[in-house]
Amino acid sequence: MKKLSVKATVSIGMLSGLAYILMLLNFPLPPFPNFLMIDFSDIPALIAALIFGPLAGVLVELFKNILNYFATGSATGVPVGHMANFVAGVLFVLPVYFMYIKLKSKKGMTISLVIGTIIMAIMMSVLNYFVILPSYTFFLHSPAMSADATYKMVTTAILPFNFVKGIIMSAIFLLLFFKMQPWIAKQNA
Repeated sequence: MKKLSVKATVSIGMLSGLAYILMLLNFPLPPFPNFLMIDFSDIPALIAALIFGPLAGVLVELFKNILNYFATGSATGVPVGHMANFVAGVLFVLPVYFMYIKLKSKKGMTISLVIGTIIMAIMMSVLNYFVILPSYTFFLHSPAMSADATYKMVTTAILPFNFVKGIIMSAIFLLLFFKMQPWIAKQNA
C-alpha cells in the first residue's frame, strides 16, 4: 500500500472537513420520505479519490461520518445511518474513480458518474432490504416492517431517491469537474 504524503494527508483532512460541513447542509426531497436526506458531501470524497487515489476517497467518506457521528450523536449509540451513508458514498466514489481511470476524458467522467449512480442506487437498495432497514429495527427499536412493506419502501422510495441523489450530485460534480480538470490533472502529474 502506497504511503500518503504530507500533502495528501493534509488535503484529506481538509476535504473531510468540507465534506462534514456539506453533510450538515442536508435536506429532504419533497416526493420522498423525510428520513431520506440529500447532501453533497460525496463531492469532496470524489475529488480526493481523483487526486490521491481510491483510499483517499474512502478516508474522506469515513472521516466525515465519524465527525458527524460525534457532533450529532445517536440516541442508542449505534450509528446505523452513518454506516449507511459511508457505504453509499463508497459505492458511489469507487466505481466513478475506477471507470474514470480507464476513460480519462470529460465524456469518460460523465459515463463514470452514470455507472457510479447506478451501482450506488442498486447496491443501496439491496443493502437496505437485507441489512440497513433490519438494523434500524434491531438496534433502534423501530417498528418491524413486513417483507412486503420493506420491499415497497425499497422500490418506491429508496431506489428512486438514490437515483435522483446520484443524478443531482453528478450534475453538480460535472460542473465543478469541467472547471477543475486541468488542475486535477496537474495534481496527478
